[in-house]
Amino acid sequence: MNGHSTKMNFALIGAAGFIAPRHMKAISDVGHEIVVILDPCDSVGIIDNYFPHADFFTETERFDRHLDKLRRQGDKKVHYVSICSPNYLHDAHIRLALRNQAHAICEKPLVLNPWNADALEEIERETGKDVFVILQLRLHPVIAALKKEIAENNTAGKHDVVLTYITSRGNWYYRSWKGDINKSGGIATNIGIHFFDVLIDIFGEPVRSEVHYSSVSTLAGLLELKKAHVRWFLSLDGDMLPGNAKNECQRTYRSITVDGRELEFSQGFTDLHTVSYRKIMAGEGFRIKDAKAGIRVVHEIRHAGTAGMKGDFHPFLKKTR
Repeated sequence: MNGHSTKMNFALIGAAGFIAPRHMKAISDVGHEIVVILDPCDSVGIIDNYFPHADFFTETERFDRHLDKLRRQGDKKVHYVSICSPNYLHDAHIRLALRNQAHAICEKPLVLNPWNADALEEIERETGKDVFVILQLRLHPVIAALKKEIAENNTAGKHDVVLTYITSRGNWYYRSWKGDINKSGGIATNIGIHFFDVLIDIFGEPVRSEVHYSSVSTLAGLLELKKAHVRWFLSLDGDMLPGNAKNECQRTYRSITVDGRELEFSQGFTDLHTVSYRKIMAGEGFRIKDAKAGIRVVHEIRHAGTAGMKGDFHPFLKKTR
């Protein structure tokens, strides 16, 4: 695929969620058109800000039928299906896109299980269509600069990395599909996979993983990578926020330190989906193979036992005592 100068037709699966507007904006920014949208929820007025003329369906069967009709009309066929549905449906919706002779662009996590990724690569080969995954944090300028720095640093030994991500969530979260580990993959998959992905991309393949603490709202552990020793802490509990974040009424706190140096990447997130789409349309998007290591890590975390607070654990774990 060498990029597209002509306008491409897009379909969107999942318009009512948090991330969908970023996809709508990105598709608009790169000059293409969403022609049909699927969401079982009809509270999707956000569509009017971007593609008010798009056809809309609340039933997958009618949406699938519509894609088939458009494909048979030739010039109206859908070229790409962007997928922003709940995590456990990504696999099925990617297959739906490929069956309809469209490329798929999928939000994280691409799939919940490593073997699902292998199967999708086989379907790619069968259909001749491509699957792209949004790994937008890799494109953040600060993350890209760190990757370059680590690649050029030939120091022996491993880097010491501390990852902390706390994003306060209310009771609704636990009642939604996000609170069901079978549908979301749990905390590590739902809120942590982008961070695990970039750390693997920067510091190399996983060597060892252990979980030190696990509750409904908080998860922490150790991830040994080829070039780094990563202590990580993920939480949906606002009580876990550090004092300075609470004092400033912040509901989210994200921090990555490398060898004691804090990375400042609180800004620069808003347009990363547009950058991702530009790269995809230029034939440079991230593919299934790029996502596999992260999928394996969060799958292992999901099925691991809890080792307890022993050895080298994240300092925030003291708050759980």
